[in-house]
Amino acid sequence: MAESPRKSICRNRKAHFQYAIEETIEAGMVLTGSEVKSLRSGGANLSDSYAQVHGSELFLHKAHIAPYTFAGRDNHLPERVRKLLLHRREIHRLGGRLRERGLTLVPIEMYWKGSRAKVELGLARGKKLHDKREAIANREAELRVRQAVRRRVKRGG
Repeated sequence: MAESPRKSICRNRKAHFQYAIEETIEAGMVLTGSEVKSLRSGGANLSDSYAQVHGSELFLHKAHIAPYTFAGRDNHLPERVRKLLLHRREIHRLGGRLRERGLTLVPIEMYWKGSRAKVELGLARGKKLHDKREAIANREAELRVRQAVRRRVKRGG
């Protein structure tokens, strides 16, 4: 069976800057009809959201899915807690890893895989301030190198 392509809904742009991602996991989401319609129109935001293990279940907290304008009174709450779908042994393994000091589950991207909405979670450790400064310095150095190469190519050198 061919792998269906991913179509991105939204990304958590701060995730790779604020955290060192050690491992990624794909999880399904339990959604209502108005949430699915809203995701189809691109109304989602993952900034400041996180996932937690409660008992033997995994939940996504503070993920904003905009209300669907045509849903009327049957609309969903934008930042409700949503259940994530993983195999039980994966949830137990993640629960054990999350008990380690400093690890958290951060959503990196929400996307469509075929007709199903999925979320990519990263098992992450928070970066220290000096790590963030180092990342900014590296990014700026790469930008200067690319600009210098571009200027050199334009001149024909």
